Amino acid sequence: MRICGAGWNEVCRHRWISTGPADVKRAKRAAMKTGGEAAASEDEISILQFRIWLKDVNPMVWRRVQVLSTMTLREFHGVLQVAMGWEGIHLYQFVIHTVRYGSWEAGARSPAVTLANLQLRKGSRFLYEYDLNIPWEHEVRLEERRPVKRGAHYPACTGGDGNCPSEDCGGPEAWMWQRDEALGPDLDEDLATALEFIPEIGDTRSLAVLDDPDRAGELQELLFRIKGRATLLGQSFERRKVNDRLRQSQHLILMHQQM
Repeated sequence: MRICGAGWNEVCRHRWISTGPADVKRAKRAAMKTGGEAAASEDEISILQFRIWLKDVNPMVWRRVQVLSTMTLREFHGVLQVAMGWEGIHLYQFVIHTVRYGSWEAGARSPAVTLANLQLRKGSRFLYEYDLNIPWEHEVRLEERRPVKRGAHYPACTGGDGNCPSEDCGGPEAWMWQRDEALGPDLDEDLATALEFIPEIGDTRSLAVLDDPDRAGELQELLFRIKGRATLLGQSFERRKVNDRLRQSQHLILMHQQM
């Protein structure tokens, strides 16, 4: 969102919402109605820059985001889901100063608390866990506190690298094994086979080779295997796409568990 009235941080407390655009509009209207209760002047609002990295994964998967200090942990969870590339289908929790905030099913405290109220100092670190059956552990560090830049859109992703693992892939060790398998010797063999089709098509300048059912079936199976390997590599990171999703307020959808 662009900088406007406060109170946006108490959107849709303790309820599930669907993924339609109308739900985001209703959430915004609800936020404006509650704005006076927890309002903070613009002078009190600051921008918090966090660096997040996924633990026990190599090479490093990390993101950098900037958010308003008035944002709640529930909203911040949604921002992390969008920035990382998760789908918001599992329980979550933050562990901050030994206190757990997050999904009520996990027995954690309400994540309605704002980041400002946590009184984090520059360099403060805390844990964000997603999919508590595994879990995926993210270390979150407050890099700096900045003044609000008028006209800027927050939340925003300002950097990152590394693919987000696929949902339900079994955790860090299983995902790294799957990724290595996807890029292993079998891939070289499939790519070599695919290259064999290029001269046949190029020399004849036609797709007549595919008139042969056996050859057409071979190519189809080949492409299916290559596509399957691509899914094992996880969700690729593109900063512009992440920011497009944040501008569309998709974090306000993903801050609630998707059923």
